[in-house]
Amino acid sequence: MTSTSAVFSALAPYGWDESWADAFAPHAADGLLPGRVIRVDRGQCDVATADGIVRADTEFVVPRDPMKAVCTGDWVAVDPDGDPRYVRTYLPRRTAFVRSTSSKRSEGQILAANVDHAVVAVSLAVELDLGRVERFLALAWESGAQPVVVLTKADLVPDPVTLAHLVQDVETSAPGVPVLTVSALHGEGLDVLVALVGSGTSVLLGQSGAGKSTLANALVGADVMDVRAARDVDGKGRHTTTTRNLLALPSGGVLIDTPGLRGVGLFDAEAGVGQVFSEIEELAERCRFHDCAHESEPGCAVRSAVEDGELPVRRLESYRKLVRENQWIVAKTDARVRAEIKKDWKRKGAEGRAAMEAKRGRRM
Repeated sequence: MTSTSAVFSALAPYGWDESWADAFAPHAADGLLPGRVIRVDRGQCDVATADGIVRADTEFVVPRDPMKAVCTGDWVAVDPDGDPRYVRTYLPRRTAFVRSTSSKRSEGQILAANVDHAVVAVSLAVELDLGRVERFLALAWESGAQPVVVLTKADLVPDPVTLAHLVQDVETSAPGVPVLTVSALHGEGLDVLVALVGSGTSVLLGQSGAGKSTLANALVGADVMDVRAARDVDGKGRHTTTTRNLLALPSGGVLIDTPGLRGVGLFDAEAGVGQVFSEIEELAERCRFHDCAHESEPGCAVRSAVEDGELPVRRLESYRKLVRENQWIVAKTDARVRAEIKKDWKRKGAEGRAAMEAKRGRRM
């Protein structure tokens, strides 16, 4: 049996602490070994244990609900020996980064578990897509992690005034979120990021071509991730990272690198959306009607802020889009929400018809 001190010595670089040890105690009593999943691939996973990296089968943890499948970042209980070895269960997750599946079904897909920081990588080699940044941030806030936006390839924007404007645009779209500029190629800005991810677990997110693998290599201090050049035409890259990989950082902390995400669907992320658009949520509290849709209702504080130039039109449009999308995915699994949305549609339809009738009456 591996000693407690040996377990702590081997797993501390992966985030093991007294709290995880206490949660694992019942499984230790059953003779199982603790470990952290560093990679999942086709029903098997690589697990960091006190015995080193072991390959284990997830056959005993294959639920119907994909939200309960083993994923990178999980702390698991592994058979002490055997060929093959098996993951018997995983410890309750502190946080989970979840998106909706690309199949458009009412299912979520866990990208990473037990994450403290969500690092959203955004390339400065192409035009900023602020709507996509807001989408990533909504998922990050909903997960329970603290998001940070990293603007990569800053060396491609040599003009400091232009760079300052780009940073300001992102800061406006990311209230309460640190925004860093980094050039992994030249090492600029990395010291701040290293300090930020130096404790806990961070997940690296972003589109293909955002420079995530280059950033991961810079943080690890070695070429552990394959890197390919992005296309000049649109800045997009190939999926150099095809699985989620957990890496222990030499300066402390743990990093989970993820494949480039083309589709980032919300999954029951109401609180996350509200956090990203906190200024709109605060303005909405001053609206005349508590269920104001911020469209044509009288006394709408949100639309007044837009008219006064206090709130950018793009922010309101992005907010509406994400709210509608989130309502749609929630409604697929909640009959009560579906009924409320249908009732709201009928109400708005009746109001629209009444407005048209009144307009016609004035013309007669």
